[in-house]
Amino acid sequence: MEKVIEENKQGTSLVQEQKEGNTKKLFIESYGCQMNFSDSEIVASILANQGYNTTQNLEEADLVLVNTCSIRDKAEQTVRKRLEQYNAIKKINPSMKVGVLGCMAERLKEKFLDEEKIVDMVVGPDAYKDIPNLLKEVDEGRDAINVILSKEETYGDIQPVRLSSNGVTAFVSITRGCDNMCTFCVVPFTRGRERSRDPQSILEEIQDLWSKGFKEVTLLGQNVDSFLWYGGGLKKDYDKASEMQKATAVDFAQLLDMCATQFPKMRFRFSTSNPQDMHVEVIEVMAKHHNICKYIHLPVQSGSTRILKEMNRQHTREEYIALVDKIYEIIPDISLSQDMISGFPTETEEDHQDTLSLMEHVRYDFGFMFAYSERPGTLAARKMEDDVPEEVKKRRLNEIIDLQQRIALERTQRFVGQTVEVLIEKDSKRSDQHWSGRNSQNTVVVFPKENYKPGDFVNVKISDCTAATLIGEAVGYSEIMQ
Repeated sequence: MEKVIEENKQGTSLVQEQKEGNTKKLFIESYGCQMNFSDSEIVASILANQGYNTTQNLEEADLVLVNTCSIRDKAEQTVRKRLEQYNAIKKINPSMKVGVLGCMAERLKEKFLDEEKIVDMVVGPDAYKDIPNLLKEVDEGRDAINVILSKEETYGDIQPVRLSSNGVTAFVSITRGCDNMCTFCVVPFTRGRERSRDPQSILEEIQDLWSKGFKEVTLLGQNVDSFLWYGGGLKKDYDKASEMQKATAVDFAQLLDMCATQFPKMRFRFSTSNPQDMHVEVIEVMAKHHNICKYIHLPVQSGSTRILKEMNRQHTREEYIALVDKIYEIIPDISLSQDMISGFPTETEEDHQDTLSLMEHVRYDFGFMFAYSERPGTLAARKMEDDVPEEVKKRRLNEIIDLQQRIALERTQRFVGQTVEVLIEKDSKRSDQHWSGRNSQNTVVVFPKENYKPGDFVNVKISDCTAATLIGEAVGYSEIMQ
């Protein structure tokens, strides 16, 4: 799966503004990718209309939900430990209900409900609107389960409650599911086939965020570049669409252009891109608009064409490099980031060297790098032997990480002496006298506060850097503030 797992956010319990008149308490905790955190906001919105306000105090909760991830074994083990803790509290407060949402719900439904009897409710990623009905089932003494995958559900009609928000940046989901069937990935089985949201509902959600003072939106999907709205339904059924539907269809380049044009004072990012679906039109739209950030998360997973084929990635090493060269040609100052897996089944030393040489060519600014771990239910788990020894995986992973850190420092150093536009997001982690924000290329920038505030776009002259952070001083507001 190609969603970035932000370790510092794992297990965050979410809190929202309290809705007057609501008397029940919801404790909701999220693990995994940003899509899961976004889904938790949808669930909180649905339950706010059922009388629930969020709490960060587990002991007082009437309903405890954990939004889960199946991407790595570590994520699943963490959730299991949390479920044990919930159930210890449930013994003291027997009326408390416990539910599992998301990808683990779909994968381990029988285990949770029947074998281990550790939860009351299991809800898959397409069934969140059914939670009020499932709660009634639990009240009547029955286990409640809905993990049916939908061909239509995009939650386009739900205005998510923004949880744990900095009030400056927000995520807007534009697609659900995935059609790619990479052999290492469980997403198509846990989140279903790919479908896109009505562009009008996306623009309305962004308008609502703008009216609330948000300044940056990340368009989110398992595979944003394959966004295709033709009136509803699955992406794979597009060839059955009518001539009128095809003539009025909206692809990702058009959606991105609409967002940037309608909201010129907002900044836009998107994640995640799949190399096989990224077309030159998207890059040209990025180049055309100042308010589309010059950053692409472009997962490759391996630099070896042979391993890419084993992974069922729909591109070769050569095609990926050609795409990267085209991106740099159109947007020379862009930043790219990667996902990389070391030790995929049958990976040889030569394959590993191909990965290192690809990294040298592409020169990624950031990376998310993991040793391969077999995920139950995937094609790789069913058909391939996990045959690379753990110590070899770890050694190769360390070589990948070391190379990425060296390149990242070189890439960050290019900004020293430049003036960059920064959107202020929050206090710096190290000092409450400094602001922290990101430039267009997604690099963190830290500078003295002076009279600026979160949500301001500021020009910052860069004087120093580490591998991941730029340090400088503000020299005034940027043009977008005019």
